[in-house]
Amino acid sequence: MPTSAAASPRQSGLWPLQSLNFFMADMQAGIGPFLGVFLLAHGWQSGLIGSVMTIGGVAGMIMTAPAGALVDSTSHKRLYVIVPGICTVLASTIILLSQSFWLVAASQVATAIAGAAIGPAVTGITLGMVRQAGFNGQNGRNQAFNHAGNMVGAGLSGYLGWKFGFAAVFWLAALFGAISIVSVLLIPADSIDNDEARGLKRGSTDDADKGQASGFRVLLECKPLLILAGALACFHLGNGAMLPLYGLAAAASKQANPASFVAITIVIAQATMVVVSLLAMRMAEKEGYWLVLLISFLALPLRGLIAAHMDSHWGVYPVQMLDGIGAGLQSVAVPGLVARILNGTGRVNVGQGAVMTVQGLGASLSPAIGGWMAQEIGYGPMFTILGSFALVSIALWVGFASTLKPACAGTPDDGMPTAAPAGASA
Repeated sequence: MPTSAAASPRQSGLWPLQSLNFFMADMQAGIGPFLGVFLLAHGWQSGLIGSVMTIGGVAGMIMTAPAGALVDSTSHKRLYVIVPGICTVLASTIILLSQSFWLVAASQVATAIAGAAIGPAVTGITLGMVRQAGFNGQNGRNQAFNHAGNMVGAGLSGYLGWKFGFAAVFWLAALFGAISIVSVLLIPADSIDNDEARGLKRGSTDDADKGQASGFRVLLECKPLLILAGALACFHLGNGAMLPLYGLAAAASKQANPASFVAITIVIAQATMVVVSLLAMRMAEKEGYWLVLLISFLALPLRGLIAAHMDSHWGVYPVQMLDGIGAGLQSVAVPGLVARILNGTGRVNVGQGAVMTVQGLGASLSPAIGGWMAQEIGYGPMFTILGSFALVSIALWVGFASTLKPACAGTPDDGMPTAAPAGASA
């Protein structure tokens, strides 16, 4: 079969893939920071706001690894983006109609469960289209589009929230969810190689073993993957609450209009991430992923200290630029490193889901911990404590450098994996 014929649908699917990353950004993250100030305006306390966010986060965390296994096994990967898009539209409608605790919690749970598959699904689709050799570069471009979408969505949300009220923010998220569905449907189904999408090389003798490994087994058998997950869990335990609580701190101190202030925080962070994700892509090619992730961990303690002492209009710039550095580097390095570690196992998306589950444990607990700390001891000490959680991440990353550096520096086609396929001898 001619190479050009095979390449044509793959190439035609790259622009819809990047468009998907642009519009799904607001669908995934656009509501979160605004939800806190929206509920605050409706009389909710910070502890209860943090708790409802945590409920949704825990639900998504529990489902992420099973969702990764489903993405590995299915040949209908686009469906795992379509369903979250529908759930986003429904969740936005529910929150606008009622601010009852249980209805808001139910909407967050439904969205989180559906959204658990988005990360593994987009990773799988990308890997299936460009394969291991092209994954680092395409993932970097995907993340640049994703962060640009977040920036545009946040800017529009801030403007619409200021002009028409918070309801407009939720309608915008619903619109972006609908456009995401259209974008993923424009990706040709035959442009996705389902073997490559799960890290299983075409014609591999592991074909008979498809679908038998669990994400938890991959996590426990692969030491670099386990260390990565632990470091990310500690990082996100501190990082997860920073943005929504920084918005609450500004709102509580009457520093700015809540909707516009939250929008500014997101725009600054996402603009930084657009640049940083492209730099991370190039840094990973030259230096490997170990240094990229170390720098991302170092950003959080500094961010916490600045946030603790600057909750003013001017403080938002250094605080959110540091967020952009940490999150922008990780958005490229984490999927790339997991795909590289598990290359050849056929379990890439289970691995992605397993890492995201442990990472999500930290992120989902963070709003509740941060919210109650802010209520009891104030916002300043709370930001300092949250930032210090990343010191554990740094200790893990440096302490296990001898184990991590070979995995982080491996080339996409070097024939490793670090984790052996299920059923293979150790």
